[in-house]
Amino acid sequence: MEQKAALFFCSSNSDIDPRYIQAARDVVRATCLKGYAIVSGGASRGLMKVVADEACSCGALNIGVLPRFMEEFSHSDLTKLVWTDTMSQRKDLMRQYGPDVAVALPGGIGTLDELFETYTLAKLGKYPGKVVAFNCFGFYDPVKDLMDYYVREGMLDQATRELLHFPCTVEEFKALL
Repeated sequence: MEQKAALFFCSSNSDIDPRYIQAARDVVRATCLKGYAIVSGGASRGLMKVVADEACSCGALNIGVLPRFMEEFSHSDLTKLVWTDTMSQRKDLMRQYGPDVAVALPGGIGTLDELFETYTLAKLGKYPGKVVAFNCFGFYDPVKDLMDYYVREGMLDQATRELLHFPCTVEEFKALL
């Protein structure tokens, strides 16, 4: 893919604070306006739906990656939907389709898994893009504090800590693109 592509990890839960929904829209729109294709989980639920819907409304190339066992939740308006057999394959393909930046929007344990695996791969030189936890409304403050604690305790070096970015606003996020 010659066009730059941004990968979004996020909540599949639809019962969340509306401010996270608006923040997701704003970040995806800003990413699209910078010319990026959008890669997401391909589902029609939660922030995954918001990401796909916003990419559609911006006219961006919009790729979803979804395991077959979640077929009932597939988003119907994606440019391309890629099927996998497992969640591990899904994460691997999402990173292949979104090599330039991986963005974790607010989400649960699945989002944390995706974020930390991608962060680990970036540390090992196996993911070439930037790794971002969009820290709207302080959502990722506990994760940021944990990473800083790891540095203080010698469990993480400062160079690796700096591979994970925590922008709090859309403007700060756009500066990373």
